[in-house]
Order: sequence, then C-alpha cells, then structure tokens
Amino acid sequence: MRRVFPLIALLLIAYSFPAECREILRLATTTSTVESGLLDILTRQFEKERGIAVQVIAVGSGKALKLGEGGDVDILLVHSPAEEEAFVAAGHGIERRPVMHNDMVIVGPAADPVKVRGSSDAATALKKIAGSAAPFISRGDDSGTHKSELGLWQAAGIVPDPKKFRYIEAGQGMSAVLRMADELKGYTLTDRATYEKLRPTLALRILVEGDPHLFNRYSVIMVNPKKHPKVRYAAARAFTAWLTGPAGRRLIGNFAIGGKQVFFPDGGK
Repeated sequence: MRRVFPLIALLLIAYSFPAECREILRLATTTSTVESGLLDILTRQFEKERGIAVQVIAVGSGKALKLGEGGDVDILLVHSPAEEEAFVAAGHGIERRPVMHNDMVIVGPAADPVKVRGSSDAATALKKIAGSAAPFISRGDDSGTHKSELGLWQAAGIVPDPKKFRYIEAGQGMSAVLRMADELKGYTLTDRATYEKLRPTLALRILVEGDPHLFNRYSVIMVNPKKHPKVRYAAARAFTAWLTGPAGRRLIGNFAIGGKQVFFPDGGK
C-alpha cells in the first residue's frame, strides 16, 4: 500500500480508455512530452492500432527513472542521458532506444536586462545572469531539463546558490516554471516545445539558442522483466517498436506548434 499513495500524488494523465483496449501499459515520461501535446497524439494512435491503452504518468525524468527502478511502471520515455545509461547499466532497464530530439533554449524578458540575446554560448549567458540582479528560475525537480541546467552551471564554473544571486528553485514542471519566470521577469532554461506551446500567453522571448550543449534527446527504455516479473513486457515491447517505427516517426515529424516543427524523429537510428 505504501507505493500506491505516491503514485496517486503524481500527475496522472487519465482519460477513458477505448473499449477495444485489451490491456493497459504504464508509461512514465517527462512533462514536456505531455505539455507540448505530442504524447496524447502518439498514445491515442497506438491505442487505436494495437488495442493497448497507455496510462501516462508525467513527472521529471529523475522521478520517472525511480518509478522504473521500483517496477511501478512498464516503460519510460525520458531525456536524461547520463541517468538513463546508469539505469540500464544497473540492470533496471533494457533496450534503450532513441526516439526523437529537439533543443533547449534560455528565455527571458523581451527587454533582456542582462544582454544575453543572440548568444549561442549558454554557460556564458548563465554566468552573466548570475552576476546580475535578474532572477533565474530553475525547475529544481531532478528532471532532464534540471540536469541539463546543472551541467551548464558547472560549465560556467558556478555553483547555483540562492544566497549568492536570485536563483529560485521552483520544484515544478516546465509550464509552471515558464509562467513564474514570466511573472518575475526572469530567465529560465526550457525545452523549445513547451515554450512554443505557451508562447502566445507569455512575454518571455528566446534569447539564447544554438549551443550544442542544448541538444535534447528523448529515449525509450523498457523496465527489465527479470527484475520485475509483473511488468507488462510484451506491451512495452510493442509500444517501443511502434514508437520507433514508421508510424511513430511519421507522427513525431508531422507534429507542429504554431506551424513550427518542435520534435525530430530518431527512431531506427
């Protein structure tokens, strides 16, 4: 029973499963795939074609991997490469495969008081933000985006500390952090897809992009059935094959927000 309550507390994307669905696949994934609207398109088409309903638990990549470690889900769709490799090396997951990629960007107020607009060096931009009076809002939630942000701070030679500059750890998903940054006229690191989804409602603008360190790859990993015999391995394998196959690649490549492609398929590579 102790595992049930934390699962209920997570952001569970629930809806009525099609009557023809024979079983339910539990998928833990990063919030960006859900908040962008892409995952709903993918899972509904998979359900229609294969008759397997997908129950989505949207959390940061770190929490998704923890759920996989505990056998509380059957499959993961995450974007935290170092942690994914450790997860598989420890025997928790199998058959890690690339699904798609996009990029991250640093956004901030249109006035850009720190003057980082047009830079393609994310670490240098963060160093300038840390030396200013402007706030930086962090996910602070062990997500893939948060891990990427911490890596950029490390590259900048800075330990983010709320006592040294206006560093705010929100402990929330990307949409909430973007709205907070907008209200505070601050800066933040975001995946491009979630930003584009919310852009019409925000005054924030993309200021830093194009740094190779902002590359953002999503992978699918099945939870190891040898460690957790109760996981739905056959359903997870079917979803992996479909997601990385022609049908999944086509839907990912055709998905756009405001006429802009925001994810690029990598399945089969």
